[in-house]
Amino acid sequence: MNLEQASHTPARARLDAFVSGPVTDYARLRNFDVEGHPHVSNLSMAIRHRVLTEVDVLQAVLAKHSYKTVEKFVQEVFWRTYWKGWLERRPAVWTTYKTGLGQAQNRLSTEAGLRQEWEAACNGDTGIECFDYWARELAETGYLHNHARMWFASIWIFTLRLPWELGADFFLRHLIDGDAASNTLSWRWVGGLQTEGKTYLATADNIARFTENRFRPTDLAAFAPPLTDGPKPALGDVPVSDAIDAAKPTAHLITEDDLSPAWLANLAPSPVATATLSAVKYRSPLEPAAQVTEWTDHALRQAAPDGATHLKTVADTVAWAREQLVSQVVASYCPTGPGGDLMAMLRPELAAHGIALVQCVRPYDSACWQHATHGFFRFKEKIPKLLEKMDKF
Repeated sequence: MNLEQASHTPARARLDAFVSGPVTDYARLRNFDVEGHPHVSNLSMAIRHRVLTEVDVLQAVLAKHSYKTVEKFVQEVFWRTYWKGWLERRPAVWTTYKTGLGQAQNRLSTEAGLRQEWEAACNGDTGIECFDYWARELAETGYLHNHARMWFASIWIFTLRLPWELGADFFLRHLIDGDAASNTLSWRWVGGLQTEGKTYLATADNIARFTENRFRPTDLAAFAPPLTDGPKPALGDVPVSDAIDAAKPTAHLITEDDLSPAWLANLAPSPVATATLSAVKYRSPLEPAAQVTEWTDHALRQAAPDGATHLKTVADTVAWAREQLVSQVVASYCPTGPGGDLMAMLRPELAAHGIALVQCVRPYDSACWQHATHGFFRFKEKIPKLLEKMDKF
């Protein structure tokens, strides 16, 4: 398990090494899934959990290179932000995914054939060499190259004909960088739900080319008819920060959605106490992979100050806050997904004891998410203006 990205100093060293070399070839080579993944940053774990923030990454890259030189990499950083903003403003899509997942899991209990096919896919035992390799790679490392994720999802949906929600769940249970927005919306995109009618079909020639002939699968689906779904929910507002009362005794709460919590000290200095709380178990109704839990717990401990309390449940968190005699618990905003679900459960439980949960939205998110109204290409037009504001984020 790669713990390098779980703390700031080694993650920053990896970023600096990428900026000094491979980033300039990123646009040309990023789609090649080869041993060791030398053509991508390998920083997705750190960025997803904000061991390194998006601002950290963008400023490091643009301090050494012109935007034109590294435009594709910069756009990929903003893709992650766009996905988050898109889902944040349409949280019902996450709710619909969870409902669909529950229905698909119920089918596993009643349809023996489906269960066998699902187990074979999860265990890398389908007979499709590349797919099986990626299933085992994911289970062993907690990571897959982005192009492999697209191929895998396409084969899952169109060749194996398995429910897409079960595939998205398989990823979210095993990917250390698993992110509700990027994962859910990417699977929807492959299946033709995100961009209505537009699907992604994995082909033998494409796989052979971008794996440098490690794989050339046969008997893949020749067609990718789009899945169907209900209408997309109406566009909602960008979330805003809760108000902090500087006069009230305050505690800080660190979650895996933001492991660069120093910014909270500027908003609510001198906390009475600090704790960490993991949302990993809310990724799935099934048990997340052990390495996802272990990596996240390690990263939370690395981000927390000495003396922090490491909590496991909502009940533990309420008891801790009451013991500290605080009136508010301040945390970075947890976006739609497992973290958001956890905060939604925690807020009323704290409130029942007169303790406010105060979630603070980073200025970067507020500025970017307001543009997540349509497709990425409209969002992309805003990137130069957003880059001009990096120093304010």
